[in-house]
Amino acid sequence: MKRALAIVVGLACLALLSWRPQLAKGRAAARHGAGGVQRFEARGTVRELNADGRTVVIHHESITNYMDAMTMPFKVKDTNQLRGLALGDEVRFRLMVSEKESWIDRVTKIGHQAVLPIASPSGGTNTVIMSTNRHPLLQFPFTNQFGTPVTLDSFRGNALGITFFFTHCPIPEYCPRLSRNFEEASQKLSSLPDTPTNWHFLSVSIDPQKDTPEVLRTYAERYHYDSNHWTFLTGPADKNRELASLSGVTYEAEGAFLNHNFRTLIIAPNGALRKSFPIGGNLSEQIAEEIRAATRAGNHTNSP
Repeated sequence: MKRALAIVVGLACLALLSWRPQLAKGRAAARHGAGGVQRFEARGTVRELNADGRTVVIHHESITNYMDAMTMPFKVKDTNQLRGLALGDEVRFRLMVSEKESWIDRVTKIGHQAVLPIASPSGGTNTVIMSTNRHPLLQFPFTNQFGTPVTLDSFRGNALGITFFFTHCPIPEYCPRLSRNFEEASQKLSSLPDTPTNWHFLSVSIDPQKDTPEVLRTYAERYHYDSNHWTFLTGPADKNRELASLSGVTYEAEGAFLNHNFRTLIIAPNGALRKSFPIGGNLSEQIAEEIRAATRAGNHTNSP
């Protein structure tokens, strides 16, 4: 009898263990919907409502299995989701994340608290050092994705596209979109027979502590980069921050992530600023056109 009982107990344990992977798969399936869309339940406090009715800035709590607490903008596909909301409203919502975009829905007000409006960022100095021959940062040895020292001055003579990012950014429209801009612009430039070859993209990390050369190289390969035309840079935190500030980029840490503004610069081969894009989003066509124009126009400047 004891032996039979032991066998039954053993079989029950095996059955329980065999169910664990299925339970885990079930939980994963609940988080991943059709088309690879991930779904996350979240809550936070409204800090700003954009006039377009499609974007809300929320200081959200930590989102389990996705990101730490931080303040960031979220977009909605249905403007009714934000109807009736006001500054300071506490809300519960669902974050949807696909490979190329994110949005929120099921926005529900659950409370209210008094908060101050978000202060407008200074936006940095927006001084482009490439046009200043004597700036010490031009000769500073940053480090590329291969661990090799690289100076900004070594790229003089190329039409440059420069942007700032960090590799573990979780929102598809933010840093991943900036990198896709360079990926798509690179493909376009390489496919056109009349495009000069003196162009290069620089993606500068704003989180050099985590973005080591090895991390940058792995990240770069995800975007099918050509190292002859695209370099990923890291360096000492103070030097990266100085370069970002001189380019009009500001950022601050929030948990494990970084809050930052957007800036993509187009620099003429002689170092003059040609164009500054102070926005995110799909800019690949504009970047490719500006790079082509910069290789031909030389000194022309066209920045907002």
